[in-house]
Amino acid sequence: MQETATVLVYSDDANTREQVRLAAGRRPAADAPAVEYVECATLPAVLSQLERGGIDVCVLDGEAVPAGGMGVCRQIKDEIFDCPPVLLLIGRPQDAWLATWSRAEAAVPHPVDPAQLADALAALLRSRLPAVA
Repeated sequence: MQETATVLVYSDDANTREQVRLAAGRRPAADAPAVEYVECATLPAVLSQLERGGIDVCVLDGEAVPAGGMGVCRQIKDEIFDCPPVLLLIGRPQDAWLATWSRAEAAVPHPVDPAQLADALAALLRSRLPAVA
């Protein structure tokens, strides 16, 4: 198993980024790698980090301003080669169809439920990282 995974967390709200970090913790599941976080508050920062590479999963705030996570997700799926899987934080359960439109692999409601976020993040990490032999 990979020793650490890098998770990009995008939100214009520092409290939302903190909630994601605290909810998932250093290891979102026993069979998932330890996680290091890269925080971004703007779309240019997200694009810069993804172009550098090394990001295993993105967590995007669908309610971020001015660039919402759903639009950011759709953009990076179109523009970033081998784009990492995306977990979207959605404001309402009715927004799940927009998460599908944006091509996100998973979505969880905001405010963050720690167990639900950790489970979704762990599943995406498992899907991205090589299987243990």
